Amino acid sequence: MLKFLQRIGKSLMLPIAALPIAGIMLRIGQPDVIKALYAVPFMSQILPFFGAAGSALFDNLPLLFALGVAVGLSDDQNGASALAGVISYLTLTNVTTKYWGINFAPEIASTLNISFLGGILAGLIGGLSYNRYRKVQLPEFLAFFGGRRAVPIMSGLISAIVAIPLAIVWPSIQAFLGDISAAIAGFGAMGAALYGFFNRLLIPMGLHHVFNSFFWFQLGNFNGTTGDLNRFFAGDPTAGHFMAGFFPVMMFGLPAIAFAIYCAAKKEKKKAVAGMLLSLGLTALLTGVTEPLEFLFIFLSPALLVAHAILTAISMFITDSLGVLHGFTFSAGAIDYLLNFNLATNPIYILLVGLGIGALYFVVFYFLIVKLDLPTPGREDDDELSSNPIQNSEVAATSEDEISRKYIEYLGGDENIIKVENCATRLRLELVDTNKMNEKGLKSLGVKGVVKLSKTSAQVIVGTKVEFVADGINESLRK
Repeated sequence: MLKFLQRIGKSLMLPIAALPIAGIMLRIGQPDVIKALYAVPFMSQILPFFGAAGSALFDNLPLLFALGVAVGLSDDQNGASALAGVISYLTLTNVTTKYWGINFAPEIASTLNISFLGGILAGLIGGLSYNRYRKVQLPEFLAFFGGRRAVPIMSGLISAIVAIPLAIVWPSIQAFLGDISAAIAGFGAMGAALYGFFNRLLIPMGLHHVFNSFFWFQLGNFNGTTGDLNRFFAGDPTAGHFMAGFFPVMMFGLPAIAFAIYCAAKKEKKKAVAGMLLSLGLTALLTGVTEPLEFLFIFLSPALLVAHAILTAISMFITDSLGVLHGFTFSAGAIDYLLNFNLATNPIYILLVGLGIGALYFVVFYFLIVKLDLPTPGREDDDELSSNPIQNSEVAATSEDEISRKYIEYLGGDENIIKVENCATRLRLELVDTNKMNEKGLKSLGVKGVVKLSKTSAQVIVGTKVEFVADGINESLRK
């Protein structure tokens, strides 16, 4: 179940990756962002088209979720799985809508919407149908409909069957989710704090994407728009509770962690780790991509992970208590902070809270690293290989193909590798035996951490270039 949920979480990253550019276009298309350009007659007619382009993605996110999950769950990410996911979503939507129109009053039926959870369900049906039916062989006179052509047919039929019970139970499910939304909202700042705490605590298992999907895309309702993220960009003045508190953490807290790790490093190794830590800190500050930095420390000691979760909860609690509401399309970095500044409520408080959160992060992490004598970068024993590939001249001078072969070697060889996939920053691996992995060798290639989930399942934290690493490994395995 854990592996299955991780695959769903990884699959959600495919459509979510499209949100930053959609958010940028959506905001550029609004008169409040670049007022000077809107004063130019020609530009005032052109810029709204950017807004329309951005809203096209936000308006169809459930469909994109269905497509992304279907592709992510398929065995080989073939386009037929994407088509199956789309067909499944359209079938589920139309059949449930027809059922509600017949069995409910129009004003009730119009409030029912399978939304993002329906998109995820459609993706599950599409992806699993692809894996099950892509190799089906039919009699000669029906052979045209066999193989991958059978996938969209079967996903449509399965979705039609699933849609009937879904239509029956969904009103109760939607009411239950609404009650949860109201309960969490009723907790106020404490609800935001609890969300932030579990959000960070789930990072090692890669389940925070699944956790986020409910709050960002399903929670609440504003003129038919659901989710804290979507409602924020739709102009809901009450949205942003479950995003605002991440800005102080990612813009100030994570860079403070990088500085704490640098200050705690051995004197002779500070220069060696400075470049890496500066790069990771700036990445968190500007874009809100934090996993490469987080995976430098969260597996060294449970204390650091718990401290990170608690400090995130504190940030969420304080910002919400101050009435701060802010949102992002991808993550809580400076780019999103500035672009969406005019939509936010009390956004200037984020900078003030951020300074305090940053100082708190530095003090707590420096104390724990030194007190517990943790081997963060710059504190390793001299015989350990550097986790910064720039410092490894052998790797720096090696071709991409040779690096891919080294990854395969350190993962236990060709015969030990069953499947290699990736999410935003990590390789997700199915292996014959995870004990055959050479962790020290992997770290010499720049790996930030290795997670052994079971005897056959593991994750390798690479960073934002992970997709190229995964593609290189798979290409080398096919040779």
